[in-house]
Amino acid sequence: MTNGGPTRDDRWQIQVRGLHKSFGSQEVLRGIDLDIERGKTNIVIGGSGQGKSVLMKHLMGLLQPDSGQICVDGEDIVGLDEVAIGKVQRKFGMVFQYAALFDSLNVVENIAFPLIERYHLPKSEILDRVRDLLRRLDLANVPGVEEKFPGELSGGMRKRVGLARALVDRPKILLYDEPTTGLDPIASKNVDEMIRRTADDFGVTSVVISHDMASTFRIADRIAMLYDGTIIACGTPAELLAAPHPRLREFVEPSGAVKFGASS
Repeated sequence: MTNGGPTRDDRWQIQVRGLHKSFGSQEVLRGIDLDIERGKTNIVIGGSGQGKSVLMKHLMGLLQPDSGQICVDGEDIVGLDEVAIGKVQRKFGMVFQYAALFDSLNVVENIAFPLIERYHLPKSEILDRVRDLLRRLDLANVPGVEEKFPGELSGGMRKRVGLARALVDRPKILLYDEPTTGLDPIASKNVDEMIRRTADDFGVTSVVISHDMASTFRIADRIAMLYDGTIIACGTPAELLAAPHPRLREFVEPSGAVKFGASS
């Protein structure tokens, strides 16, 4: 982009510049600058109340900023009308913290829901797309999985069904909201593997909000830390560990997940 915005670079699928957002007298975002790398796993970390969820809603066009730019594939989405923003939002899929499945719908119905809501596709095509995702996400071999309801699924299976629903409309960008919250270490590692495998197999750009430092430094290609409404550190895990910002060290070190001062 030009006119004071970021220079177009196809390496970055999303570019944010000078993003400000207040709610009444509370200033939540205070001039966010952030680049999201195409086809990579980009993780945003930070404490509670630092603005991570507000930032994510801006990336999807669910909130409009007070000022600043958000460029998705080179297009500034700030100020677009409802029709144009709807087209942009179809580039995104959302994987919610607790999967957010509909309790009254079975697995097939949950995954198919976005297609049924948005398009007039033949039922056979919808079912083919759902079953393809069940197969690719290692759910097809679970006996009777298509007819199961969320209450009959394990936590890990619910995560995969939620991911399948996010993928069914073939998005370019997947947003994950605290994907390992409430999971034990083994289940968390399985979710990490699911995120990395999805990025590789489906070619999507992943944006993950996370408090889980072990997970973050295990799977991230790039990490950005949000503190007091601004991005205070951003880079590869090795770059952040080699020359950590004091607030980053303060946030990460108590987890014991990583060691600072190493270049790799």
